[in-house]
Amino acid sequence: MDSVSTRMTRQRQVILEELCRVKTHPTADDLFMMVRRRIPNISLGTIYRNLEKLVFMQEVRRLVSAGGQMRFDGNTQPHYHIRCVKCGRVDDVVLDYDSAVDKVLANRSGYDVIEHSLEFSGVCPACRVGRESEVSH
Repeated sequence: MDSVSTRMTRQRQVILEELCRVKTHPTADDLFMMVRRRIPNISLGTIYRNLEKLVFMQEVRRLVSAGGQMRFDGNTQPHYHIRCVKCGRVDDVVLDYDSAVDKVLANRSGYDVIEHSLEFSGVCPACRVGRESEVSH
């Protein structure tokens, strides 16, 4: 990509601002609804294209999970996530990133390990409350 295609356009800036404003790890569709409040004529395709460029620019992280929707994170520092198996919600995990894991794996595999990602699975508080009320009926 050339420098023109990776510059911070107004659309990219608004997408990044909206993404960093929330901690919900939104999907592209979620971001589309959020950004439309500020840029009413923006298209979903523009959201997708700019998210890809923001990922390329390392301003945004793409979170991909088997069977789950792709989500985006404005926090580019290495950290862990937990995903609800009921509703798909993704939250940050309050647990220090362990770079020692990278070193151990590098020593054992011969790879130059840059970082690792770890995602926990569980049932979020909202779904747990919903499930508990279903059981009590």
